[in-house]
Amino acid sequence: MKLVVAVHFDGTQANAAAAAFDAWDAAEATQAYVSRITHVEKAVRGELDLRELPCVMQLLREHSLEPELILLDGFVHLDADETPGLGQHLYHALGGKVPIVGVSKRRLPGLSAQFEIMREEEAQPLFVTCAGIDIGAAKARLRAMHGRKRVPTLLKLAARLAKNTD
Repeated sequence: MKLVVAVHFDGTQANAAAAAFDAWDAAEATQAYVSRITHVEKAVRGELDLRELPCVMQLLREHSLEPELILLDGFVHLDADETPGLGQHLYHALGGKVPIVGVSKRRLPGLSAQFEIMREEEAQPLFVTCAGIDIGAAKARLRAMHGRKRVPTLLKLAARLAKNTD
């Protein structure tokens, strides 16, 4: 099982959500998971925002999830020099056993064209960083994901699940 994870903050609380899937071209999740985090610290200005890390870890523990790979909305590395981002911290928190693929709609200054992926010809690129998996393999798998638009269907689903506060 592979997971797409997303975290949505609501003041001092958060929702962490995951959409599980088996095949890279899956149009629907095989299972969905949501965890409510009742207290989240404020982000520290000028420092890397790692508030999502304990949220994702709680989601994995709470639902006894042991994915073979995690896809997250965000960065594994912040630049080509592999300055650690959220995904790299998650990779280490999981003992380096679970590959992490970070996907973002925005470019960071230190990321070159090698981190870009086009999912459709006329769209803006997505930016891919990863740990525990080759960048070429990560980009190929992301390109194969279901969805006619720039952002794959399951990434959108995880974000919707995290934002749903009902």
